[in-house]
Amino acid sequence: QVQLVESGGGLVQAGGSVRLSCAASGRTFSTLSMGWFRQAPGKEREFVSAIARSGADTGYANSVKGRFTISRDNAKNTVYLQMHSLKPDDTAVYYCAARSDAYYGGSSWSQYEFWGQGTQVTVSS
Repeated sequence: QVQLVESGGGLVQAGGSVRLSCAASGRTFSTLSMGWFRQAPGKEREFVSAIARSGADTGYANSVKGRFTISRDNAKNTVYLQMHSLKPDDTAVYYCAARSDAYYGGSSWSQYEFWGQGTQVTVSS
């Protein structure tokens, strides 16, 4: 079993920056491909970004491309999501997810096996 714990959320003004972290345990981290998803009130969960096991391959939703950066530190068992130029539309609960069966997890949330509890990011205008 894999445990994922997100941190770093909070209240930020539009145009500001936040870095989310997700610490993993329970399995060798380098065997997991990781993703970030988000869910705003009344909306479906949506893909934000993903990173391959090695960190060499990444992907982003069009809505965050150029503003968000995903990275991972396999020595620290942690994946990060650096968010810049935040907009009120970025307000959501952000979830970290992991899957063990693929080098790169992709954008479909249903393919991910393990999920964190989520961290709230609120962007004020």
